[in-house]
Amino acid sequence: MQKQPEILSDIIKAARQRADITVEKLAESIGVTERYLYRIENENKKPSFNVLFKLIRKLNILPDSIFYPEKPSKDSEVENLVRMLYNCDERSMSIIKATVKAALESQNKQ
Repeated sequence: MQKQPEILSDIIKAARQRADITVEKLAESIGVTERYLYRIENENKKPSFNVLFKLIRKLNILPDSIFYPEKPSKDSEVENLVRMLYNCDERSMSIIKATVKAALESQNKQ
């Protein structure tokens, strides 16, 4: 089991990498400069509350991992998936539903 990062900059960077999003795309999507985001990730700059809020939402970060890093994480793949679903639009949800339905049907045939 991999240890969860405890430093804000590491938490944000790890979440961005898990989401497979570049610094450039993330900065654009939350309305900050790339340099500002690099400083948060690499120089331990503390983001404003507004920016932190956007990062938490965009990267599906559990707030407890930031505010209570010493607390054992009960984060599972299912919980992470559910958080990501909240960011999906209607079209994406239709695709996901169809994919899950096909996977379940395939599983039942085996």
